[in-house]
Amino acid sequence: MILQKHLNQYINQLLSSHLFEDYGPNGLQIEGKKDIKKIAYAVSATQESIQEAIAWGADALVVHHGVFWKHNGARTITGPWGERIKQLIKHEINLYAYHLPLDAHPEVGNASSLARLIDLTELAPFGEHKRQPLGVKGKFQTAIKASDLQKKLATILNHEIKLASPNEDELISTMGIITGGANNEWSEAMKAGLDSYLTGEISEYNWHDAKEAGIHYFAGGHHATERFGIQSLMEKITMDFKIEGKFFDSANPA
Repeated sequence: MILQKHLNQYINQLLSSHLFEDYGPNGLQIEGKKDIKKIAYAVSATQESIQEAIAWGADALVVHHGVFWKHNGARTITGPWGERIKQLIKHEINLYAYHLPLDAHPEVGNASSLARLIDLTELAPFGEHKRQPLGVKGKFQTAIKASDLQKKLATILNHEIKLASPNEDELISTMGIITGGANNEWSEAMKAGLDSYLTGEISEYNWHDAKEAGIHYFAGGHHATERFGIQSLMEKITMDFKIEGKFFDSANPA
């Protein structure tokens, strides 16, 4: 068991949440039970993941995408979004959300966790946003053809990989990764002298701009690229506190 406030303190300290100027509040977003014995984990706090957490008997739900965002402003607790809030409060489930801090963390972050899965080495911070990195960059031990890396990513992410490439037969030695919706940050890879860039999304103009600049741009899906950090965080919390945890992976092709 762990106390609600202690879990909040632990994750905030681990991820250095206070250093990030984010798009919403990081940490405890909805207060529930004081004593936590089971923790559910998900990429996003959706009705599906909340219902799965309830059915499993979770006392807390830890996610990457929470329920409060600055761009939404003040809003009424009504409709489908309001149902998320009501169910969490009704079942006294603590909701913890960590956005940019979980993207960036060098150990349990989305980018670093994915980088290790694709055998990227010599990892270093990458893609600074308001004085904090959002991802990682690194080197492949053995250079790999862009087309082969596309296939490898498709297997790891279980998702279609869009590739904007100047030449799919070229070998790639270096890569920058920022997961999720960082489609415009491919230019950071160019500035850093990297061969390639991986994120979740790509816009029409990104395709042409990156390709013409000589960067191999891989887009693997917003949800798909952000499934690994929350699982790495789950493994660390489970190990450090010997508390039961379970990851609920909602289907999301976007």
